[in-house]
Amino acid sequence: ETPCGAAEIDEAVKHAKSAFGHWSKLSGMDRARIMIEAAHIIEREEIAEMEVVNNGKSITEARLDVDSARLCIEYYAGLASTLAGQHVQLAGGSFAYTRREPLGVCVGIGAWNYPFQIAAWKSAPALACGNSMVFKPSPVTPVTAVLLGEIFAQAGAPEGLFNVVQGGQETGSLLCHHPDVAKVSFTGSVPTGKKIMEMASHGVKPVTLELGGKSPLLIFKDSDLENAVRGALMANFLSQGQVCSNGTRVFVQKDVLPEFVEEVVERTQAIEIGDPLLETTRMGALVSRPHLDKVLSYVDQAKKEGATVLCGGEAFVPSDPKLRGGYYMTPCVLGNCTDEMTCVKEEIFGPVMSVLSFETEEEVLHRANDTSLGLAAGVFTRDVRRAHRVVEQLKAGSCFINNYNITPVEVPFGGFKMSGIGRENGQVTIEYYSQLKTVFVEMGDVDSLF
Repeated sequence: ETPCGAAEIDEAVKHAKSAFGHWSKLSGMDRARIMIEAAHIIEREEIAEMEVVNNGKSITEARLDVDSARLCIEYYAGLASTLAGQHVQLAGGSFAYTRREPLGVCVGIGAWNYPFQIAAWKSAPALACGNSMVFKPSPVTPVTAVLLGEIFAQAGAPEGLFNVVQGGQETGSLLCHHPDVAKVSFTGSVPTGKKIMEMASHGVKPVTLELGGKSPLLIFKDSDLENAVRGALMANFLSQGQVCSNGTRVFVQKDVLPEFVEEVVERTQAIEIGDPLLETTRMGALVSRPHLDKVLSYVDQAKKEGATVLCGGEAFVPSDPKLRGGYYMTPCVLGNCTDEMTCVKEEIFGPVMSVLSFETEEEVLHRANDTSLGLAAGVFTRDVRRAHRVVEQLKAGSCFINNYNITPVEVPFGGFKMSGIGRENGQVTIEYYSQLKTVFVEMGDVDSLF
């Protein structure tokens, strides 16, 4: 498959521009009807299986991703007819009003960890606001975004409303620089996010950036320990640990550390690894050989720096001979970690949990915030005042109290600091896919100085 070059990008943007002309003039209700139809056409099982084959995550998780995508499209269909401005009364009967207007052709650039879900999370608010979208999936997972394009077309969207182009960096660069592109929304790594922002700056195009994280999970001694353990597992091992919001720095109050570690290690060792298409599998394969090697090298580095491998962290060969060459590893828990270690400082993006000990609330807050990233954070405690007090001081865009990695489409998701700009999901995202026009209406005579 050759990546899309300048000619293909021009064509995709041209089609999107022409679709925008028609789509942006429809009423919100008419847009909603087509979006609801698209949501109904989504064939959960078929798309989930494609996702698994493409990405390696378990079928159980892939189904949840497809559900999230469907719900997102339904949610924004519901918001499509609510775009509204403000009416401001001024002196002498004059007034002003504001209008929310679409931006035009928006670009979405996806990541390989949630290929179908990201395509929906970006396109649904864009289309609801009356924009069209050219979407570039990750070259590692090119398939399911194309299915979404077919679904929108089948639902009656104008041709080119959601256009998929394939390719890597070069293709992304052409999209960011294209004069007819109004906005870029990107999910991926911090270094690439910086480049996207820089490229978009040439056309003063707004960007939404959903970047990396090194999120803290704080477990206080008064936590419900069973739930804290479940939360820590959900915060580290979803999608083989390849999740940007993962709570990979698990800070446990000293008094409950031995008990917590024992339970977490036992559960981690019991995680069923293997064929991601099997119902019983809880952890599938990592996305590629180079990525697997990188994650394993982080475990070696952690050992060298004095962390203790409490379990896992090794390449895994499933018993099924067909899977012998697969990119599997055993989920890893690292003990005796300190703030200076590489495994605690850098985003590993694999199934590696770093456990750290703390004594006081003040101390752990300082340590938790001592990072340039700020995507997510979590706290487990039974003390309702502590929960809210701690969350108020955590510098992260998505915070969880007594749970982790729950992302309902009704609530905004996005980062502080270098974890990004803008939000996805929730009502606020409408602001990121529209522009505000102010109109002043004079009801009297012009008061001229000349």
